[in-house]
Amino acid sequence: MIKSDYHIVKSISFTDSNMILKVDNEEFNFKLKEISRKLLHATTKEREAYKVICSGYGISWPLIDEDLAIDGLIKSI
Repeated sequence: MIKSDYHIVKSISFTDSNMILKVDNEEFNFKLKEISRKLLHATTKEREAYKVICSGYGISWPLIDEDLAIDGLIKSI
């Protein structure tokens, strides 16, 4: 179920080519080449330096100047 107000992000992890997002008691797997070229080419340090923003509406990676809306990610599946 997609909420439009906020999400509870449990974790974000990465493989070389994917992002695994655990949010709202569900797990989603995204291909980085489809959601963010910046994350695809980021270092491990840059990928791990994220913060949940706007009370759970989005995720920000300040070291690479990238922000993604959680609703947008989930709807892309």
